[in-house]
Amino acid sequence: MGHLEMTEPLSEVEIVQRLRLAYRPGSELTTDGYAGSAILASENSLKCAAVLIPMFRKGPDWHLIFTRRTDTVESHKGQVSFPGGGCDQNETQAEQTALREAQEEIGLDPRDVQILGRLNDVATITHYRVTPVIGIIPWPYQFQQSQNEVSRVFSIPLDWMAQNSNWDEFDFTPEGIHRAFPVVTYHPYDGEILWGASARITHNFLEVLGMIHQKSNSVD
Repeated sequence: MGHLEMTEPLSEVEIVQRLRLAYRPGSELTTDGYAGSAILASENSLKCAAVLIPMFRKGPDWHLIFTRRTDTVESHKGQVSFPGGGCDQNETQAEQTALREAQEEIGLDPRDVQILGRLNDVATITHYRVTPVIGIIPWPYQFQQSQNEVSRVFSIPLDWMAQNSNWDEFDFTPEGIHRAFPVVTYHPYDGEILWGASARITHNFLEVLGMIHQKSNSVD
């Protein structure tokens, strides 16, 4: 899987079009990149969750916003992630969950987010069905991060993440799961390491945009 040379960054209209073409309601990928979640969900029902992938333009280039979670948060301590979390009972759309969580975690006003579309759902090894929502935000932006949940807000250029020299893939066997999962891990950027589910969601987005080759993996 390699990087596809692009003459210029995609426009907002082109990103929306590619998201629409790739989106399949009810379709799932596991965070190892394989289609279908039967292996993960065979004994556990998947819980509803959503993340916001905030993107902004700096000069001609697109960047994505990430957070580093605190060491005191309940789950995924110290890990790099997108703003997001579990759905509330009264939320019927992934966009509601993603925007609410982004406001709670980093102080991002929902009115400042231009929603472009969704990626296909992702089933995680922690038994969540995560819907990634793509949105453009103004830049620069004054974030107000939750001291309990977020220790840092930072960005990574989209083109940097598309370069295959900046990431590796290795097999990882989670506790309680009886097979190995290919896990994407990025090289350090600005002192941060993007890996696991957030890295896989990033790869899914890059594939939709045509910035890396599509995977040929599938579950029999």
